[in-house]
Amino acid sequence: MSELPDDYLDNHYIHRSNWLRAAVLGANDGILSTASLAIGIAAASDLREPIILATLAGLVAGALSMAAGEYVSVSSQTDVEKADIEREIIELREMPELELQRLAEIYEKRGLKKETALTVAKELTEHDVLAAHVRDE
Repeated sequence: MSELPDDYLDNHYIHRSNWLRAAVLGANDGILSTASLAIGIAAASDLREPIILATLAGLVAGALSMAAGEYVSVSSQTDVEKADIEREIIELREMPELELQRLAEIYEKRGLKKETALTVAKELTEHDVLAAHVRDE
């Protein structure tokens, strides 16, 4: 078997799926709402200027709305992640042995033998305790 390049995992599509999903849904929403607005105005007016003006206004309003929505979404996700990390820090400080057991149980559920799971949990905890728990819990 040939050796994998260092950036092998970075090239998988799954790392881009959330961005791609948001882009596709946003584009569809923008196209449909702007086209619907233009058709509605065109049906109500024979003049060209109101159609162009309404379409541009709808396009700008939609873009601002999508940007604000995405900002709120990302900010909320960041707040939740920070709160989880803070909770994990407290749990590691107050009950490190229980946290080690929880981590080992996670690895056991993934298919490792009990002894191996505990060894992996200990080694990862020795390397970077917070990162191990945040990533796997």
